Amino acid sequence: MVNAVKRVLVFDSGVGGLSVFDAIAASGHALELDYAADNAWLPYGLKSDSELRARVPALLQRLVDQWAPDAVVVACNTASTIALDAVRAQLSVPVVGVVPPIKPAAALTRTGVIGLLATPATVRRAYTNDLIAQFAPDKSVVRFGSAALVEAAERKLRGAPQDPAAIAEAMEGLFGAPGGAEIDVIALACTHFPLLTAELAAAAPRPIVWLDSGEAIARRVANVLIAEPGAARVRRAGFTDAGNLSELYPAFRARGFEAFAQIGPAPGFEAAPIVDSAPA
Repeated sequence: MVNAVKRVLVFDSGVGGLSVFDAIAASGHALELDYAADNAWLPYGLKSDSELRARVPALLQRLVDQWAPDAVVVACNTASTIALDAVRAQLSVPVVGVVPPIKPAAALTRTGVIGLLATPATVRRAYTNDLIAQFAPDKSVVRFGSAALVEAAERKLRGAPQDPAAIAEAMEGLFGAPGGAEIDVIALACTHFPLLTAELAAAAPRPIVWLDSGEAIARRVANVLIAEPGAARVRRAGFTDAGNLSELYPAFRARGFEAFAQIGPAPGFEAAPIVDSAPA
């Protein structure tokens, strides 16, 4: 008997989750992949904890009802650090969250100084403090929170001209901070940021090890679902704000997406196909 191909829903506030999606798609497992972006609420890093704990579980419950995934990946560090427990309590399918890569950064640093680049919300979370206390108690962690980098990643995926100010601000915020001159590893604790690794590396004052959670999440998904070897298959992408999709279609089509959906407003979050608006 051939096992049914397992279906995974990758969820983020915007396009940052594509860095995790790419890792899952390249992991060599036969999975069907959907993507959902709550881009009407982008960026999550500027929303309150209570707002996210109310919205994210409700939105994901409706998508699980409509799209029937076998697992959900919350490919957003902010949502994971704030609402993951609430999402798991709400859903009946396995939920995989994103953890800032503090543990591997602590293992790799030779200077004992790690950079943590995240959204403002993730930087200040108790969850992040707990990870540092658990996995890097003897390291110095220089933190910088940037909402501007989220927008920079979104602009890059839309093919819009880049403003180098966000990159420069992040580099100054890390390397210009007390102890920053000793940073040799930077943990990218926002799924948007791996999309900007080339730009960040070019602006850094010296070669740095850049870490993200994509491959670790892909391994976790495969283990949770006991996924079979094979090629991933892309299904559809949904957005809570479909107003600028003409700019995003190339990035999603390049990943194999051909079907797109508009996700309606709360509380219904009804996902309706977008017809004849995604030209090849």
